[in-house]
Amino acid sequence: MSFLVLLLAVWIEKFSALRHRIQRDGGWVRELHKLESSPRLINHPWWVLVILVLLPVALLGLLLVVLEPVAYGLLALPVHLLVVIYSLGRGDLQGGLGPFRDAWRREDLQAAAHVAKRDLDICADSGEQLLERVQGHLLWQAYQSFFAVIFWYFLLGPVAALSYRLLALAETHGKNPVVVECATQLRHAFDWVPVRLLAASFALVGNFVAVSRVMLHELLNWNISAAQLIERIGLVAGEIPAPVAGPDGINNLDRLWELLLRAAVLWYAGFALWTVLP
Repeated sequence: MSFLVLLLAVWIEKFSALRHRIQRDGGWVRELHKLESSPRLINHPWWVLVILVLLPVALLGLLLVVLEPVAYGLLALPVHLLVVIYSLGRGDLQGGLGPFRDAWRREDLQAAAHVAKRDLDICADSGEQLLERVQGHLLWQAYQSFFAVIFWYFLLGPVAALSYRLLALAETHGKNPVVVECATQLRHAFDWVPVRLLAASFALVGNFVAVSRVMLHELLNWNISAAQLIERIGLVAGEIPAPVAGPDGINNLDRLWELLLRAAVLWYAGFALWTVLP
């Protein structure tokens, strides 16, 4: 059932607006801010995460235990699908890059810097640095929006996928620095395996030798963040040249996107193979 859910999730994400109707975080974020500022919990960040992350996923797990034996698990299928869709990243990654791509193609660095700040919350001291950060943004967002979610769903089911997304929301929207730090630590642990698996996938669909050189030093490095690792690996795997203004710079983004698509196809092929093996 996991592979079927992942296929349906991709189809809905590409051809339906259902994802945007499901991914509504306003109520959860309001509860996060309320608990963060509560006098009882302001010095107990782990309890905030227990209430807002562990409790919802525990309830989800209980619901699935009840539904799985009924009708050969068919009643659990829509729950799996809804959870996976909710757990995917927010926004349209390619669409969000559109204004930046247009400005960069025109070599209007001032406009590119403006839209990067407005749409992507990215600032830089120079045009070259700006494009480098946008490239890193593309790799990181693709990883945390899609690859990390489908990895944990396929491995441990919807409970793990939902846990990852709720920790990401706590890290992104939290106002209490201690709560954010706790969420960041847990998310770093969640990211450790899938980001390295994606890096290995980049080696298979990109420049194997260049990726191997980087991975040799970073494979067991606990201190490097997932965002830093996937940016370094992605750039060498895609053989991305130095950033330049104009269409050539946009080609860098296109090459990274093609690298991500090839990695996604590789993952789905692996999931399919694992599903049919006895």
